[in-house]
Amino acid sequence: MLRGVSLAGADFGEGILPGLHGKEYVYPDAKYANGYASPAYFRAKGMTVFRLPFRWERLQPKRRRPFDAAELERLTTTVADLRALGATVVLDPHNYARYQKDLIGSEKVPVNDFVDFWKRLATLYKDDPDVVFGLMNEPHDMPSEQWRDAANAAIVGIRETGAKNLILVPGNGWTGAHSWAQSWYGTPNAALMLTIVDPADNLAFEVHQYLDGDSSGTHDSCSGPEVGLKSRP
Repeated sequence: MLRGVSLAGADFGEGILPGLHGKEYVYPDAKYANGYASPAYFRAKGMTVFRLPFRWERLQPKRRRPFDAAELERLTTTVADLRALGATVVLDPHNYARYQKDLIGSEKVPVNDFVDFWKRLATLYKDDPDVVFGLMNEPHDMPSEQWRDAANAAIVGIRETGAKNLILVPGNGWTGAHSWAQSWYGTPNAALMLTIVDPADNLAFEVHQYLDGDSSGTHDSCSGPEVGLKSRP
């Protein structure tokens, strides 16, 4: 069983892109953040997986072009150091199904741009089954079908590289567990995500759930001891 935490930092500064590394954002690694020792601490506590959020715009400043060399080094160094601890790493483009402010699948950010990004990233880690591909953080405010089509295309692109890694696929509407069967954001994830297709049959749905009363994560207390169980899709 995988238990772990999300190591924030490389996803910070979304209002200032690309931003200056070490100022607006920083990779969660002692090489870049002096004295940072959280991964070893959490491993000692029994954590076995780390989610590594980062920004697509920084890794690939020009879509369908090679990754930025400095940003790629920061990403690969952090992944290597986490893997050296014996942990599984989840790669998480923390973009909400957008590049800058434009939706994936729109005229400004065609689906093929998203596919290109994932094919490049998958090629780097296709030989390491302990690197998990989290397609995207929390798609929202878009037609559910638009996200479904982008996800399916990216999955095909990843498999075309030969990668057999586990892929995590989020739903629309911030991929909330509590709203998985609701329709306020469009076609419910409970129905639409059944049309996600993986040629390698190695995917899992990613759901997020805060445990306070309105599922926002902005309150100090949980709504009750059963909230996590009740929120399961």
